[in-house]
Amino acid sequence: MPLDPPHSPWWLQKLILEGGGLSSAEAKSRLAQFGQNLFSEGVSKSLLQQYLIRFKNPLILILLVASAVSAFTGEVTNFFIISFMVLLSVTLDFVQEYRAQLAAEKLRLSVSLRAKVLRDGKSVEIPFSQIVPGDVALLEAGDLIPADGCVIEAKDFFVKQALLTGEPYPVEKHQCILPESATDIQEATNAVFMGTSVISGSAKMLVVKTGVNTAIGEIADSISQPSMPTAFEIGTRRFGMLIMRLTVLMVMFVLLANAYFHKPWLESFLFAVALAVGLTPELLPMVVSVTLSRGALRMAKKQMIVKRLSAIQDLGSIDILCTDKTGTLTEAKIRIERHVDLQGRSSEHVLELAYLNSYFESGLKSPLDEAILDHEHIDVSTWKKIDEVPFDFERRRVSVLLDNLKTRWLVVKGAPEEIVGSCTHYEVDGAEFPMDEAALVKIHAQYQALEGEGFRVLGIAWRNVSLDHPHAVVGDETELVLSGFAAFLDPPKESAASALEALKKMGVSIKIVTGDSDLVTRHVCTQLKIPVIGLLTGKEIAQMDDIGLRARVDTVNLFCRVNPSQKERVIQAIKARGHVVGYLGDGINDAPSLHSADVGISVDSAVDVAKEAADMILLKHDLHVLHAGVLEGRHTFGNIMKYIMMGTSSNFGNMFSMAGAALFLPFLPMLPTQILLNNILYDISEIPIPLDEVDAEEIRVPRVLDLNFIRNFMLVIGPISSAFDFLTFYVMLVVLHADEKLFQTGWFVESLCTQVLVIFIIRTRKNPLKSRAHPVLTLTSLAVVTTAIVLPFTSLGTHFGFVPPPTKFYVILGFMVLVYLAIVELVKRGFYRWLEMKKNQSVVPTS
Repeated sequence: MPLDPPHSPWWLQKLILEGGGLSSAEAKSRLAQFGQNLFSEGVSKSLLQQYLIRFKNPLILILLVASAVSAFTGEVTNFFIISFMVLLSVTLDFVQEYRAQLAAEKLRLSVSLRAKVLRDGKSVEIPFSQIVPGDVALLEAGDLIPADGCVIEAKDFFVKQALLTGEPYPVEKHQCILPESATDIQEATNAVFMGTSVISGSAKMLVVKTGVNTAIGEIADSISQPSMPTAFEIGTRRFGMLIMRLTVLMVMFVLLANAYFHKPWLESFLFAVALAVGLTPELLPMVVSVTLSRGALRMAKKQMIVKRLSAIQDLGSIDILCTDKTGTLTEAKIRIERHVDLQGRSSEHVLELAYLNSYFESGLKSPLDEAILDHEHIDVSTWKKIDEVPFDFERRRVSVLLDNLKTRWLVVKGAPEEIVGSCTHYEVDGAEFPMDEAALVKIHAQYQALEGEGFRVLGIAWRNVSLDHPHAVVGDETELVLSGFAAFLDPPKESAASALEALKKMGVSIKIVTGDSDLVTRHVCTQLKIPVIGLLTGKEIAQMDDIGLRARVDTVNLFCRVNPSQKERVIQAIKARGHVVGYLGDGINDAPSLHSADVGISVDSAVDVAKEAADMILLKHDLHVLHAGVLEGRHTFGNIMKYIMMGTSSNFGNMFSMAGAALFLPFLPMLPTQILLNNILYDISEIPIPLDEVDAEEIRVPRVLDLNFIRNFMLVIGPISSAFDFLTFYVMLVVLHADEKLFQTGWFVESLCTQVLVIFIIRTRKNPLKSRAHPVLTLTSLAVVTTAIVLPFTSLGTHFGFVPPPTKFYVILGFMVLVYLAIVELVKRGFYRWLEMKKNQSVVPTS
């Protein structure tokens, strides 16, 4: 990849001399000059553009063109009515969705990434987007690099830049001047690049390039891959295709039937297009957007910020939650309980070595480091750090090279099995002994006994090196002297057991994926009464191929001593078994798994890399917050399903009846303007659906959008609506001897009343009298029905071609609506009983 690194030292010289960063005024000027630090600068559209883009809908365009044609043929009233109805529909959709997006964006910004920079000589935090060339950024372990730039000061600074180079291992960056021959990223040892991450150490960088001018900005379009569609997105897409296919068939049928009966071509065409509008679930995107944004606002009140709106639905669908135990099942208030030598006695020497390692380590301090440093203050003024080998998840240890002018030590701490495996000697009371087989057995038993008591254990070792030993490298971590062990206690979280039980009752299983040993993890599970159904270690996973791992994951709920790549393999294997997986993590090593999971969840205190990869951010590290989020996700899904089920039953049945009526009526069963009015009034009645409550039965288990369920529901409920429509035809033509206008008026009123009021039946599986709809939904629906009944008696109604029906019609209508709702209720109950019976039959008992 070509690079334009700054070879000239003037950048460095200027910064070293000044050192205070930009002034606020200069930063503001540069922001205006260079633009925001974004890849897609200028992509956001104005309100007018966002509004006008909704007219790209083919059906909307056809309607507007057809209405213009009708104006040229003398039907000016039709032109104004159709144009007004289209504008009203589009505006309604736009306003609702825009407000929803605005609210969701405000929440996203509350957890957006921020960087520390020097402004006016002081360290301040600003959003990534506000960084400009010339800024001095302060970097530490766990940070994402906010822009391209030069390192002007570094301390054991290691960066992972696999995103750009594919190189899997961290590389060290220094303050230096590059030779003229250095033109590649791998050679740019003084440069850091936007999007890469800091693994360890700290640094100051001078920002040189931002936004689209960065190395990643130039290739952002080619390397950014759209996320895989979720089960819900796939389901809504298939639902849309199903409706569109039915719509095309019905419209073609209507056009052919009207042509066969020699009905006016323009009126027939308008009727067919209006019918297509009535059939198309054009409000579905708005309902989904509004419902999800309302869900995001409710979740924010419950200490959970949503970055990706569709993740709300995915969270409601998860049936497996993978998590580390620290902070989730435990208090994350780690304290050091013991520091013992190999005789099991308390040892100050072991504590001193552990303290020196943690104090001088420049990487991201782990909770274990903090526990060591908080335990006791040890004077380190005589020691100076020469170098270090930062922690990584393959070695699982960290080394620091220290000097006190008399001696030079390499002090190492890490996972006990890794430390013991690197030792050739051990010490007792200051004397060193060779590590023989008998000693190894005793040492293994010692740290395993500590783990069996629930302690997290670190091995502590060291070695003496020559005073002229210049650097620490991985190869130095050999022939170590084992000094002893540090044991830490992280007590189980009191609220964890009840939260786990609540999640279990909702059909969400917990799988613990941790770097800790199986003994420590089993101890925590015992305390929290979590049954261990199976266990896999990182070593066992490393020996399995993906097919073998998939075969085991369903029978295992503890994955111990796993590294980041193994965590990701576990997540992918669980997904491959058909599960919807959530992953909760907050460390640098969790980013791949957060990406791979259906829902990546992190916490507000997490490192930048984890927060950027996550779909949701918990403001409180507590499973009860997650439980509330799962409930909200299922609540959201339930309300979206209400709209889909309405569109595929009563509404679809009415539109099907319109198509059928074209076969035997000598006139159009409803005028195009009447169909559009019917459609928009129906849409208005559906707008409060996101406010509605969802029955407890609907949120007890995970659910995904099932197209078979929707199709079956449509085939069962839809024909009832059509049957009552045809009964209305009989009443209008035979009982009331209606002419064209009275027929159209009567059917308009009947179809709107039935398809609006049936929401109270369809919205719940229970008795609708026992499951109350939201008051706004009730009032809106009744207002729409009242409008339909009163409209024929108004002057506005005459413009739509309505005439006042006789009193007898309303008496018959009231009776028909009551019978219709009762029949739908009975059939609905039978449908759900049939589903339950079918579900029970599909459960095969195991022997």
